Amino acid sequence: MAYRLIETGKMHAASSARPEITPHYRAEAEREIRAFTRGWTARDDRLAALSYGATFAVYFLTLWLALQAWPAWWLVVPLVVLNALAGVRLYVLQHDCGHGSLFSTRRRNDLAGHGLSVFTLTPYRVMQSNHNDHHSHLGNLDERHTTEIYTMTLREWEQAGLWTRLWYRLYRNPLILIPIGGMFTYVLAYRWPKNAGRVDPKGVILHNLGLAAWVALIWWAAGVPGLVIYAGTVFVAGCVGVFLVYLQHNFEDTWWDRKPDLNPARAALQGSSALDLGWWFDLAVANITYHDIHHFNANIPSYRLRACHRALREKYEVQTIGWAEAFRSFTLKLWDEDQGRLVPFPRQPSRVAVASA
Repeated sequence: MAYRLIETGKMHAASSARPEITPHYRAEAEREIRAFTRGWTARDDRLAALSYGATFAVYFLTLWLALQAWPAWWLVVPLVVLNALAGVRLYVLQHDCGHGSLFSTRRRNDLAGHGLSVFTLTPYRVMQSNHNDHHSHLGNLDERHTTEIYTMTLREWEQAGLWTRLWYRLYRNPLILIPIGGMFTYVLAYRWPKNAGRVDPKGVILHNLGLAAWVALIWWAAGVPGLVIYAGTVFVAGCVGVFLVYLQHNFEDTWWDRKPDLNPARAALQGSSALDLGWWFDLAVANITYHDIHHFNANIPSYRLRACHRALREKYEVQTIGWAEAFRSFTLKLWDEDQGRLVPFPRQPSRVAVASA
């Protein structure tokens, strides 16, 4: 993959004979890429079971080791981080089940998805419904309520009053968005999801009962230290989850539009990121980092995403994001419809805002 990092921290493709997909989207490549990704959609129940079982093994082992290490914080903290990453990976596997892409049959995917829900803190059917809505409206400026992270346009910001701007500044502050957003989403919001009554109210109740039983078991087995360790893993996992969710669609060269000009394929390939954060990170999060081809073809199992993306890079120049640009992306706050890119807050107050104040 030929990319170079310039002073701004932005990743650009270096000169190459391979055709470029993004940031200058090539519509004529869409059919070729769709045919290419179909070759990576085969489900393998052995790989799925290995991924499922091994992730649970790491999750329970690191939790048990953290309990045994208490109160040696220098051992507990890294074990809590490892346990949290295992929890994030379990969530990605549940997400795969929701797409029917982990195992070979719908029944196996649904059973596995329900089995994961207590440990991911997300009721399976509600997660599945919410995420399918997200896929259906990806890149649609008129349907931003279906995105995990809300984004205002620059025009909306210029027309907003003082309190709306203050709320949005706080909301998009990573020191609030990541820790508080993670806890709110996974600890509170899924307990009473807005569409629970429409999707699966019985499932949410059963999920909450199962979660209560799991927390009670930790309390019975380890007391207060167990609850402290579990709370720590939930907190770290929530932070990692929001970090990933933000970067999946919030970066400078992302893409949004309005109907009738909205192109779902372009929204997937250009509006979703490919995070190149290293093999160990990919392993920890079950390759959800390659979100562009996941949105382009959600039938690709997580255990094939990385290989598919690497193979695609042999044919096309694909925009990727490394650690430097990943962190810089958190300075981008508003979608500029005129420039067609995500931009920081304006340095100078607009005339509209001054007048409204």
